[in-house]
Amino acid sequence: MLRRASKTVSLLAAAVLALAACTPGNPAEGNKTIKVAYQKTDSFTALDTMFQDAKKEFEAANQGVTVELQPIQANDDDYGTKLALALRSPSTAPDVFYEDTFKVRSDVDAGYLLNLDSRLEGWGDWDKFDDAAKEAGKADDGGTYAVPLGTDTRAIWYNRRVFEAAGVALPWRPSSWQDILDTARKIKAASPDVIPFNMYAGKGTGEGTVMQGFYELLYGTGATLYDTDSKKWVVGSAGFKDSLTFLKTLYSENLAVAPAEALDPNVWKKVFGEWFPKAKLGATVEGSYAPSFWQDGGSYAWPGYEQEMGVAPFPTQSGGAPGAVSMSGGWTLAVGAETKQPDLAFTFLTTALNAKNSLAFTVASSQIAVRTDVAADPAYQSGNPFVKDVSGLVAVTKFRPATSDYPRISAAVQEATEAVITGSKTPEQAAADYDTAVAGIVGGDKTIRK
Repeated sequence: MLRRASKTVSLLAAAVLALAACTPGNPAEGNKTIKVAYQKTDSFTALDTMFQDAKKEFEAANQGVTVELQPIQANDDDYGTKLALALRSPSTAPDVFYEDTFKVRSDVDAGYLLNLDSRLEGWGDWDKFDDAAKEAGKADDGGTYAVPLGTDTRAIWYNRRVFEAAGVALPWRPSSWQDILDTARKIKAASPDVIPFNMYAGKGTGEGTVMQGFYELLYGTGATLYDTDSKKWVVGSAGFKDSLTFLKTLYSENLAVAPAEALDPNVWKKVFGEWFPKAKLGATVEGSYAPSFWQDGGSYAWPGYEQEMGVAPFPTQSGGAPGAVSMSGGWTLAVGAETKQPDLAFTFLTTALNAKNSLAFTVASSQIAVRTDVAADPAYQSGNPFVKDVSGLVAVTKFRPATSDYPRISAAVQEATEAVITGSKTPEQAAADYDTAVAGIVGGDKTIRK
């Protein structure tokens, strides 16, 4: 999902008070409580449903144990901020919590996550999880500290009605960045009141800026953010500048949303709930979870969306191999290192992620399954009409660098995109400032020019 943050002192204080208020005092002798923290928003309720079901199932099987659900009402960046604050104190730290994959290593380094290796060895279902997905929960020491809920890919979602009005042949599959720009210009000429092509940019959309935008561009140039061989961050990249130049073209020609609107943390709500259903947007780069907003019961239920929407892979810069690129992320469940009930906490985690609950959550949230039994289930296969399209992108997908300093690097990328779309810096200036920022974050000896 998209990351939106407004990290004020009042927000942080509210997070501590909210979680502290849910912390039990001295439970009666013989009774035990497991605290579970997770994200909940008006447009993301599948996780809450899963935990409510798991709570009933777990409590029925574990008499005398109460599961205290602590939903945190926040978008992704705010959720991460509130959770991080709660984890700093044993009095507010949850026993089980919802953890973004890119935070696992940094939170392990901070001492917040419990190593699960010995417990996973005794869990029969662990063999049903995809080996690649398991990597998301590992730390630098090779240990597993979190269990994946699901994964995703990124693609171009487009409105067939808008494309037909512009005379664009369907199904649409751009073969290069130039194809995207040519199509966007065609839409703008045919329908001046329609936004041709949305790509998130700037700090307002947080991690969504890089996952649903910049990284498709960067990795499509053949460049990379992090050199795994040398274990150094890449600076001086021509691909980085080319990616910023594409964004500059998109925004300066008014082929995307206005910069002020792009910086709105809630612009994604307009994408899903207003612009696509009303045929006011040609295309956007988004996650494989997009149908979860439109399907029956979704936050922006849109009957017939499957007829109006199409999906296409994001092309490489000039059509070079492998022809397309995607990004994958995902979320996990972790057990807090400070838990007083590690065995019960782990048992709750396995209850929440058993086959039944995993299937229901994966379908409701339009995730890509990480359990082989869920992936083979007919209910998953028929969950939405785009499952095969977005699952096929796993073959060309990339992942964010799984390092503890990644979150700060991501913020520097977001700043670079914002500077370019607002016109405060040229792509060359923004790229140079990014290089300086990276060296300041990790140290010049941990960068490499490529």
